[in-house]
Amino acid sequence: MMATLEHTNFTVRNPQATAAWMQDVFGWKTRWEGPAIAGGYTVHVGSTHTYLALYAPADPKPAGESSYDTIGGLNHVGVLVEDIDATEAKVRAAGFEPHNHADYEPGRRFYFDDDNGIEFEVVQYD
Repeated sequence: MMATLEHTNFTVRNPQATAAWMQDVFGWKTRWEGPAIAGGYTVHVGSTHTYLALYAPADPKPAGESSYDTIGGLNHVGVLVEDIDATEAKVRAAGFEPHNHADYEPGRRFYFDDDNGIEFEVVQYD
């Protein structure tokens, strides 16, 4: 069996609020939530087999640099969708501004930044 990405964990201001917009935009479900390390709180949101772990520390610190300039930085999260136009409408309804649209082989894409400063790439393959 080929290895499959099971989850990614990143820090957000409010895991419940972030999970809520992800449920609205991507149709994901909360798989688990509860207390986490160092007095933090985590929400796991995604599908049956894969998810994002959204962690909020007890004392969060704002990011100071572009992740593209930092070794080990999270540059963006790619999400594959079936209907990119419907997803873009949901992204806008969630209050985020899509940018950098492109048609490319083998599909279409756009990006948006969420309220945590995390960049998402939304992709639809033809």
